[in-house]
Amino acid sequence: MMLDHLRVIEAQPGILAFYDGRVAGHRFADGPNWVDDGALSLGVASYALIAGDQAIVYDTHVSVPHGRFIRAELQRRGVSQIRVVLSHWHLDHVAGTEAFAGCEVIANVRTQAHLSARKVAIEAGTDHGLPAICPLILPDTLFDGRLVLDLGGAPVELLTCNIHSDDATVIWLPRRRVLLAGDTVEDCVTYVGEPQAFATHLADLARLQALGADWVLPNHGSDLVIAAGGYGPGLLAATVDYIGQLQRGAPLAMAEAIAPWLADGTLQYFAPYEAVHRQNLQRVAEVRGG
Repeated sequence: MMLDHLRVIEAQPGILAFYDGRVAGHRFADGPNWVDDGALSLGVASYALIAGDQAIVYDTHVSVPHGRFIRAELQRRGVSQIRVVLSHWHLDHVAGTEAFAGCEVIANVRTQAHLSARKVAIEAGTDHGLPAICPLILPDTLFDGRLVLDLGGAPVELLTCNIHSDDATVIWLPRRRVLLAGDTVEDCVTYVGEPQAFATHLADLARLQALGADWVLPNHGSDLVIAAGGYGPGLLAATVDYIGQLQRGAPLAMAEAIAPWLADGTLQYFAPYEAVHRQNLQRVAEVRGG
């Protein structure tokens, strides 16, 4: 039941998306929980980059069974060497790490700090609520700023930035012009945790735009768009526009705020993001004092 709607999407040759959610009526569990409320309701993907018998797994999904499924599928495809990269500390990206016992787990130093500080609460189910992640597996290889990995002779660049969370790690494939963006961008609006850092978010988005990506693969987006190869660079521009509107204090309805990007097909309207937009407006108002 837990994995009934988990599907394997070949976004591009050698890039698999393990996608769950965006299924009407499908829930992980009864009652409020972070898996449904923050992940499956919006749709969530973890990715795997494959070259021969090697793979890099980008996030371990929302549960240990999801992580085990990813590992088994990679092994079925002939992969025997797996490295894990965590995009950031949020629970829907790290919950399945236990399934990758014996694999190197890579994260930036801020992700390690967040997870270490919250470990007791996450394992008790009191950080973001249930379900608990116990044991929480911490990364064993740390970096800061930039780290270049080799996958089948091709460079895989890990870059840190402060968008969505202050510990974001994105993956840049320079030879393929593909950006695996984690939660730094979403379709149809980004989740804003720290409005006071808007200037930093925008500066880091500009840095990502300057890479010149042809394709952008977010962790939260439309499975249909991901299956067609991913989003274009317009997804970054749409996020810049949206954050700019929030920064200026424009209290627009979501559909109004993103109207140009819906019209040109960059974004796909998805009703569950209305709740994300309302939360963003509330956080901005709180920071501004009402």
